[in-house]
Amino acid sequence: MGDPSDKIETIWFVLHGYAQLAENFIKEFGSIAGGTKLIVAPEALNKFYIKGTNGNIGATWMTKEDRENEITDYVNYLDDLYAEILKYFNEHQAKIIVLGFSQGAATAVRWAVKGASQLNKLIVWGSPLPHDMEFHSCRELLNALNLTLIVGDEDHYFTKELLEKEISRLNKSKIDHGVLVFKGKHEINTEALKKYFS
Repeated sequence: MGDPSDKIETIWFVLHGYAQLAENFIKEFGSIAGGTKLIVAPEALNKFYIKGTNGNIGATWMTKEDRENEITDYVNYLDDLYAEILKYFNEHQAKIIVLGFSQGAATAVRWAVKGASQLNKLIVWGSPLPHDMEFHSCRELLNALNLTLIVGDEDHYFTKELLEKEISRLNKSKIDHGVLVFKGKHEINTEALKKYFS
């Protein structure tokens, strides 16, 4: 969404959640797209039928099968996409924002930590950071990314209790972060997007 040009100030890479598709997910960002923002929605490499063997299709960033190789694959894929998008900008310096929603949040965090791309801001929406991440090895990098957690006050996956545990974990590891709570469920909330990022 948006046209690559010298008018672009921020490039948003928005990573969808489990069983979503990029073509639908990107529509959630219509309220902030255009003008000085370019929205890029990569799609996870693994697709499947959501129910049975036909009908609606979803995508997933990874499963437990061959987990480490899948993480390597999607980090390389996102680095390649980043490089391709930035070709449009030559010497123009746009700020790079990565937003991961639900399963895409873990993907975004792993890309930020393991990838080669130069990112400026990391938004983790509706999810804690990966539970197996050792913060001491990436504290400096995460602290440079202006980490923000966003969650709905009725999110049934990332509950208030889980949010409090995640805040405690980040504080103990001395990871700088902000927290934004909106009225809503496990969703990309249009009003919250406009309020925080218009």
